[in-house]
Amino acid sequence: MGIRAKSVGSTSLATTVLLVVGSLAAAAPAPAASVRPGPSGYSVARLRHDVAAVRQAGGGAVNVVARVDAPGGPLQARAGAAAAGSTAPVPWGAEFRIASTTKTFVATVVLQLVAEKRLSLDDSVEHWLPGVVAGHGNDGRRITVRDLLRQTSGLFDYIDDADVQKMLRNFDANRYNDTPPTELVAIAMRHRPLFAPQPGGRTRWAYSNTNYLLAAMIAQKAGGADWRELVEHRIIARLGLRHTVIPGANPFLPEPHARVSLSTAPGTSLDITDNSYQHTADSGVVSTTEDLNTFFRALANGELLPAEQWREMRQTVSRTDDPEDVREQPLGDYGLGLRKIPLSCGSYSYTHEGDGIGVYTRPAVTADGHRAVTISLTSTSTLPDLPALNKATNALIDNALCNRS
Repeated sequence: MGIRAKSVGSTSLATTVLLVVGSLAAAAPAPAASVRPGPSGYSVARLRHDVAAVRQAGGGAVNVVARVDAPGGPLQARAGAAAAGSTAPVPWGAEFRIASTTKTFVATVVLQLVAEKRLSLDDSVEHWLPGVVAGHGNDGRRITVRDLLRQTSGLFDYIDDADVQKMLRNFDANRYNDTPPTELVAIAMRHRPLFAPQPGGRTRWAYSNTNYLLAAMIAQKAGGADWRELVEHRIIARLGLRHTVIPGANPFLPEPHARVSLSTAPGTSLDITDNSYQHTADSGVVSTTEDLNTFFRALANGELLPAEQWREMRQTVSRTDDPEDVREQPLGDYGLGLRKIPLSCGSYSYTHEGDGIGVYTRPAVTADGHRAVTISLTSTSTLPDLPALNKATNALIDNALCNRS
């Protein structure tokens, strides 16, 4: 199940899962032997400073691991503990659920299939999935593959369904839930769409995890394998991402990893690390900061897509009908599984955040692919305020990609 957590105080699923109270995890500085300073500009010291600011923005209740890859060599910094109450530092090379950053992997595979003429971005959903998007005002004939990838379909986000929310509020009892994506799409079809795409009209935008379940179903038909196999073969194996996996409903993370926990009452904590919720194409990849930097640099460098499809991926639309998304991340527009964020030094970075229950992923790459940064955050008690957290992570990303000393 894909999870796009929203900020504390909203009625979204992440904030309705648990009652949270504050506690602090122990901080550990990065050992000098684990990093190499760049020749100039952004340094390990500056990265450590920015990581500390990110942790502070998370109320001290997040563990942070960040890595910058650039021509001068990699930089790393971390803050926090491997688990709540532990004195061991959050591990280097920690594996984590990347949540909605998975969407960039899926969009890349779909665009590879487009380049191979196996499908078109202008194909309708109905063409590939007859009768799947129908009922309650939903019409797959009016929605294209492009609409799915750029979040302009108007389809209801299945995560917002009352029954899904109820299940997630009972996290521990349902942590091994492995509802198939076809059933999740069917749940979305019980609801009227927010809007219907209008050919030649104003493009409307609203984030929906349902879009990527459908995109993966189309990729399977066009590519002859399910989305997991397509991503594993076309991206993970191709780039040699040795620490990137798609576990499906397997609830356990590879080692090493940090534990994720949330407080349910004063002095009481629930470990939520092991779960199967994020097993679908909107959220199901597990990776590391190093592998995500490799992936995003390869995307920008043209290793994964021909120039035409990379151009298509970067064609953005304004976010019009999702005020919560704009509140959490006021910068940038949305392309095909990719956000375009302006940098203070000129040009843009390209990214897709991943927000799950207590896990947050922030990757970004420069337009030329020369510099990339990924920040992984895991909760130890309270769910962070996402606007505040995003402000701090945006600052770190801007400093790192602008090579600011």
